Amino acid sequence: MPRNEALRDALAMAGLTVGDLAARCHVDAKTVERWVSRGRLPHPRSRVRAAEVLGKDIDVLWPEVVRRAVKVGNDRELIGVYPRRSDLPRTLFRDLIERAGSRLWFGGYTSYFVWLEVTNAAATLGGKAGSGADVRFLLGDPASAVTADRDRIEGTPLNLATRIAMTRAEIAKSPAALPVRLSDRHIAMSVWVFDDEAIVATHIGAALGQDSVTLHLRRREAGGPFDRYVEHFESLWADARVPEDG
Repeated sequence: MPRNEALRDALAMAGLTVGDLAARCHVDAKTVERWVSRGRLPHPRSRVRAAEVLGKDIDVLWPEVVRRAVKVGNDRELIGVYPRRSDLPRTLFRDLIERAGSRLWFGGYTSYFVWLEVTNAAATLGGKAGSGADVRFLLGDPASAVTADRDRIEGTPLNLATRIAMTRAEIAKSPAALPVRLSDRHIAMSVWVFDDEAIVATHIGAALGQDSVTLHLRRREAGGPFDRYVEHFESLWADARVPEDG
C-alpha cells in the first residue's frame, strides 16, 4: 500500500516522532512505522488514540475508513468487526447503555463483564426501566448440563454458574424490577440490543467470552441482519424459563 502522507505530515506538524506516537498509543514503534511507510490501517482503538494525539479527524488520517463505511448492501448495518470482545472500545457498552431509551436487552450467557466495565450499571438500568425502557436479562441456565459441559471446556475457577449468580446479585440491586429468564440455547452466541444498535459475540473453540469474535450493528433496514438478531433474542426469550426464585 502507498505511504500515508497525511499521517506523516500530521506527525511533523505535531512535532512528534514515530516513537512518540507509538508510546502514546501503547504500540511498538515498528507498528507505527508501518502505518506511515506502508499505509497499514491501525486497529480501530489505535486509530482513535492516534487521531486524538495528533489533533486530527480519523477520516483525514485514514480516508479509506470512510470509503469502506459507505455501503449499499446488507453489510451497511455492520459498524465494526472485532477479533475479540475485549477489543471493543473500552466505553462502548457504557455509551450504548446511556444512549438507549426504549430497549436494553442483555443476551449474554453471564453478562458478568457489564458490572466490571460500567460503573453503577444496576442503578442506571433501574432508572431506564423506571422511565419505561424495556430492560431484560436472558442469562444462562446454571443448572443445565450444557452449562456444565461448557465449564469443563473453559476450565476456569470462576465458572459460569458463579458468574450468572453474580450478575443476578447485581440485578437485584436495581431500584426497579428487571426481568430475568434462563436458557442454555445461547451458550455459543451472545446478543445485546440497545435500541437500534446491537453487539453480537460468537464463541471460538474453548475460548472465554471475552475472546469471542464480535460484531457491532446498527439497524438501517427492515429484515436486515440487525432484525434477524432481534428475532433470535425474542425466540430465545419466549422459550426461556423464569427462575423459581424470581
